[in-house]
Amino acid sequence: MVGKFLTSAVVTGLLLNVTVSTAQTAAAQASLASDSSFIVTASSLGLLQVQLGKLATQKGSAPAVKEFGQRMVAEYSKLNPELAAASKQAAYPSPVILRQHQKILDLFLSTSKGSFDQKYMAEMVSEHGDAARLYQQESEHGRVTSIKDLASKLLPTVQGHQTLARETAGKVGVELTTAQAQ
Repeated sequence: MVGKFLTSAVVTGLLLNVTVSTAQTAAAQASLASDSSFIVTASSLGLLQVQLGKLATQKGSAPAVKEFGQRMVAEYSKLNPELAAASKQAAYPSPVILRQHQKILDLFLSTSKGSFDQKYMAEMVSEHGDAARLYQQESEHGRVTSIKDLASKLLPTVQGHQTLARETAGKVGVELTTAQAQ
């Protein structure tokens, strides 16, 4: 009787241990997935910013929009290799433009020069707000140290882009929502 009880207790203990280990493994995988999601999304956003910045220098009418586009090309051309190196170091896929970002690029490729400035700057305010939140989240909750550190390092730059996008949008008459203005 005692033997059966001990055997039952040992089996129960092993099952609990496996269950806890599985839950811990799942939590760790979810954290790593968020790191992977960050690097893939941030890299795609960076590639998008270069392409849209080039379009802004070609299709933009206002000098402020052209300057903003030039700055995005220059700054993301420096940031993108850092994101690519971090991606490679963490054994994540090489940077590509995600489908959602390709749709945005396609939209601006077909946008007429006359309506480009306001549409572009409204998109830049939105995209940089999303990017700032993405970088903030990773810098606070990332599990892969090299990626978390990179997000922390680049966050002030992305926040600066967000501020500059708002200022430039104001110069070309884009009306921001209360959330975008903050």
